[in-house]
Amino acid sequence: MKNIGFLSFGHWSDVPGSLVRSGADALLQSIDLAVAAEELGADGAYFRVHHFARQLGTPFPLLAAIGARTSRIEIGTGVIDMRYENPLALAEQAGAADLIAGGRLQLGISRGSPEQVIDGYKYFGYVPGDGQSDADMARQHAGVFLKVIDGEGFAQPNPNPMFANPGGLLPIEPQSPGLGERIWWGAGSRATAEWTARQGLNLMSSTLLTEDTGIPFHQLQAEQIDRFRTEWNAQGFEREPRVSVSRSIFPIVTEEDNRYFGLRGQACKDQVGVIDGATARFGRTYAAEPDDLIEQLREDEAIAAADTLLLTVRNQLGVDYNAHVIESLLTHVAPALGWR
Repeated sequence: MKNIGFLSFGHWSDVPGSLVRSGADALLQSIDLAVAAEELGADGAYFRVHHFARQLGTPFPLLAAIGARTSRIEIGTGVIDMRYENPLALAEQAGAADLIAGGRLQLGISRGSPEQVIDGYKYFGYVPGDGQSDADMARQHAGVFLKVIDGEGFAQPNPNPMFANPGGLLPIEPQSPGLGERIWWGAGSRATAEWTARQGLNLMSSTLLTEDTGIPFHQLQAEQIDRFRTEWNAQGFEREPRVSVSRSIFPIVTEEDNRYFGLRGQACKDQVGVIDGATARFGRTYAAEPDDLIEQLREDEAIAAADTLLLTVRNQLGVDYNAHVIESLLTHVAPALGWR
């Protein structure tokens, strides 16, 4: 059994063929798709976070709205770039959104991905300290965030407050119990996965890895997951961690599916490229008729190792089509693989 959700990049563009022409379209259709996914029996609605782009940015208005419109589905991010974040403000927003959703938030955070602008976090007011990289700054922000969401008091109370204080150093409010166990780190390498385990965070692994050893993507990602779990066990944590992987999977069951993704299924290989000056390996797209798709997915070692699968959706194709893709996978593929 696996948790199966979708991951949307939230693109919008006013071009022919796009059903998502504006920021309002992207936000409102994201809510509608989450509602539809819950009705279809999916387990999660996750959203990418990008700044300076026609994509979804600050996620909490969207997550709170979905939390208010749904009752069961997990709601998350994949991922929030911690270089851009004030960890205290993030903790307040996350606590509030999680309370609205009844404890269903699953927040993916990380150093972030390549940006639309040069050092975009500087425009948000954050600059790495002397001898510190932007990745160091992201991890520092994350460390503060993780402390304060667990209710640690740190702020000196005013001796003459407007309202009575409970005593002692004051924490961030509101608090949402259990949120700390529902934070994931987006890891792009095996070493980062081991670091993630040492922090007691769940592992979120995407459709690319920022390293390449020459073996297929799914095997390298499976090794990443194995190293994460080995390090987790070495740390002696009591709870079981969660692990998610993202995949582009499109069951071809209609002529419309074939028009959109039939040719993609023929190009069924990983890709190797360069990100930030380093070699990276990108996972393949799976697109085929259900019987063929089932056989291909049986061979994916990383999906087998993960407890959560996030389906990357092409949100500009609209709510109805993406709901159809989710339903096709849940109906025609997942049961045969033992995921349902």
